[in-house]
Amino acid sequence: MQDFTKLQVWRKSHELTVSIYRATHGVRTSAFPGLVPQIRRAAASIPTNIAEGCGHASAREFSRFLQIAVASAFELEYHLILAAELSLLQREASAELLARVKEIKRMLTVLIQRVNNPRSLERA
Repeated sequence: MQDFTKLQVWRKSHELTVSIYRATHGVRTSAFPGLVPQIRRAAASIPTNIAEGCGHASAREFSRFLQIAVASAFELEYHLILAAELSLLQREASAELLARVKEIKRMLTVLIQRVNNPRSLERA
């Protein structure tokens, strides 16, 4: 078990989630009532799964939760694209959020590789 708050990818995904909540506050949802809650759930799922994975003793379980976090990041990426296409979010705000999601996906991928291959930690 480890302290998830010390992981840079957790901090970045938490900050992204806060930004998503702020960016979607007051967004008109009458035409697409389920989209904003789904965007928020997908965003929150990333740091949540990282934190939950840190609560497990085995590397295998930690890796599994990191993979769930990656899947949530892909889901969030799509929902942000959709929200921009539907003009629920301004394109520049959406582009900035998408860039952050892509960075988090890369960071998670590297962390999964390191967790699955402990020897890579020795070289890092």
